[in-house]
Amino acid sequence: MADAPSENFYAQLTPESEFDRLAEASAYVPLPEDWYVGSADIVGSTAHIAAGRYKTVNTVGAAVVSAQINAAGGMTFPFVFGGDGAGFAFPPGHLERARDALARVLRWADQSFGFEMRGAIVPVAEIRAAGLDVSVARYRPSPTIDYAMFAGGGLAWAERQMKAGRYRVEPAPEGAVPDLAGLSCRWTPMKARNGSILSILVLPRPGAAPAAVAAVSHRVVAMTRDLARGGHPVPPEGPSVTWPTGDIAIEAHASRGKGSLLRRKIELLATTLIANFFFFTRLKVGSFDPTHYIKVTRDNADFRKFDDGLKMTIDCDAETRARIEAVLEEASAAGIVSYGLFEQDSAIMTCIVPSITSDNHVHFIDGAAGGYTSAAMAIKGRPEAEAIA
Repeated sequence: MADAPSENFYAQLTPESEFDRLAEASAYVPLPEDWYVGSADIVGSTAHIAAGRYKTVNTVGAAVVSAQINAAGGMTFPFVFGGDGAGFAFPPGHLERARDALARVLRWADQSFGFEMRGAIVPVAEIRAAGLDVSVARYRPSPTIDYAMFAGGGLAWAERQMKAGRYRVEPAPEGAVPDLAGLSCRWTPMKARNGSILSILVLPRPGAAPAAVAAVSHRVVAMTRDLARGGHPVPPEGPSVTWPTGDIAIEAHASRGKGSLLRRKIELLATTLIANFFFFTRLKVGSFDPTHYIKVTRDNADFRKFDDGLKMTIDCDAETRARIEAVLEEASAAGIVSYGLFEQDSAIMTCIVPSITSDNHVHFIDGAAGGYTSAAMAIKGRPEAEAIA
């Protein structure tokens, strides 16, 4: 077991409330040398997206985080959602639990949805030996939640190693299931109100000056300030619900454990019908206030982040999109960044809700028709893609 300062490193970081500040390298603190980085994604996710399964892809990606949260037993650790997967970091005393939780998700993704999923756990010391780093910051979008931001290129390097088959975590034995308590996907897709939902992915080019990369990120974020609520894709009144939801089967797979899938679907149909009644009427029941819950859901949404680069899912008009693309194209031509953009007509939200009566629920935002995964594919189609592969 590592010493307490290493174990408690992330919990002791002071959250940053200004998103702009996170474009600067000085906002980040290197992970302790004895920590580990975990990574996972779905193999062939673009084909699943083309087949109309992006909500399922998103849920499986979020399941990586959900399983780690439940395995952590209350420990605060950094994680980031990537659309078709996730990245996270943890101290050495948590290694076996993290590996087991990840292995169970890899098996569950195949058993429940036929997804081949890969995962890896990489020592931070080996990332640094490769000449990169993993630094983190905590960003607080609302008074009740904060999200990890990553910099240094190490998380992206770990993902590349995973795709090359190194540091591999094997799936758990047949029949193993992860603890995905709290993982849900009940909100209806959120239609664009300004024109389109724009997924933005901006990655620093190898050798680019950090100050130049930060300047590009500052310019892009500044352009979103002219959009309503900074381009926040969740409506001001919060997300909406319908019944029955078409995502019941996905959530049933996530929450049934080893029980009957049919029984879990019936249970979810009943509980969501009751929940939707209170969301529609806004009637309070006990300590649960649906109006407050929806407001917190909106405010807690993770629609922009730094994950070894800038990622945003915004409700964007055509003029702002053109201005953003012009800035990114100029920066790309200058060898500063690579970028990918992807438009769709709505956004989706996947949630991790430990308790409906607490305000620390996590809400991951992505585009509804490809999102970050399709933006990444747009980068791969650009001439400079070889430099960041």
